[in-house]
Amino acid sequence: MKSISANLNIMIKASEKASKTLIRDFGEVEKLQVSIKGPSDFVTNADTYAEKIIINELSKARKNYSILSEECGVIKNKDEDNVWIIDPIDGTTNFLHGIPHFAISIALKSKNEIICGVIYDPIKDEMFYAEKNNGAYFNNQRIKVSKRKNLEDCLFATGGNDDLIIKSKTITKLSIRKSGSAALDVAYVAAGRYDGYFQKNLNLWDIAAGIIIVKEAGGQTNEVDLNKNDNINLIASSSSINEKLSRNLINF
Repeated sequence: MKSISANLNIMIKASEKASKTLIRDFGEVEKLQVSIKGPSDFVTNADTYAEKIIINELSKARKNYSILSEECGVIKNKDEDNVWIIDPIDGTTNFLHGIPHFAISIALKSKNEIICGVIYDPIKDEMFYAEKNNGAYFNNQRIKVSKRKNLEDCLFATGGNDDLIIKSKTITKLSIRKSGSAALDVAYVAAGRYDGYFQKNLNLWDIAAGIIIVKEAGGQTNEVDLNKNDNINLIASSSSINEKLSRNLINF
């Protein structure tokens, strides 16, 4: 693989450090499933603590960069052109219920463009990452989107209420999955596991890293307003089916 930038290296190390506490806490939350109180408060603390670790690691290396994170919101520092975008647990509901499918997501936005991103699944030890003009990788191996051209042969992912965005009888007959983690869904598109992903009303931290990973893997996304932090609609897919998929979805 090509050498990676200092910024991407910082992001990878921050996600790996935070993952250690998430793996530990996930083991505890599985035990809490049988308790009367339930694991909600525990998971909130796990989310916040992982976020704190990530922010501390990123800030030690780039103290002037600004931050947008799910739990703490916007932190404006001296450098507002460069912004870390962080989701410490994407797939919180899965985590809450002891389902081992969630990820840490970190992206870097520079002058209103996502230039690198990391999505790390700590339970499966699967790291997806990319930076502008340097390709997309999965555990140090180059990845590409799928080459399937017929929608009927494809596997798609979505979340939320997909009934609100599907308008074609053709689409309703296709294979569609809901995994509970937007970040991993988009990463799977980049790796060719899914052929496409679509969802409405997302937060920027859900999909910022995935956008650059899909693009560097040879895929496409619809245009996303990176000045918005929420209510974002996203289509991500291989280039060969992007137009067909887009035609069958509402208000993208």
